[in-house]
Amino acid sequence: MIEVYTDTYFMKQALVEAQKALEKDEIPVGAIVVCNNQIIARAHNNTEQLNDVTAHAEIIALTAAAAHLGSKYLNDCTMYVTLEPCAMCAGALAWAQLYKLVYGTSDDKKGFMRFGKKVLHPKTKIEYGFMDEECSSLLKEFFQKKR
Repeated sequence: MIEVYTDTYFMKQALVEAQKALEKDEIPVGAIVVCNNQIIARAHNNTEQLNDVTAHAEIIALTAAAAHLGSKYLNDCTMYVTLEPCAMCAGALAWAQLYKLVYGTSDDKKGFMRFGKKVLHPKTKIEYGFMDEECSSLLKEFFQKKR
């Protein structure tokens, strides 16, 4: 029997990655890249472990997906990420010509939507607020412990 994968299934996989970040005391953001209904890349924030401000889940997932495909263009791929990408990550998604971006919770302070959808490639489709409560609860848990 062929299992049908849904947006909910894939976002739950991104949440698994975010949980890994939380366990490493990283800001809990997780991302996956899907192509032809297959997960081709998984990542979570790793800025503290790598001492690298660019080691966001989205950047690491983009790099892994490009390596998997042997192409810098991801125009047949969807990224699921638990938090709205920042401007840096959105710029990288634009250069990769990502087909679709699905993100969980908004980032009113650092999210790319402060600048509008024009930050992404013009053909990139966007879906947001997907599983918002589940995605935001990990972030709230993390920051409550930090206070």
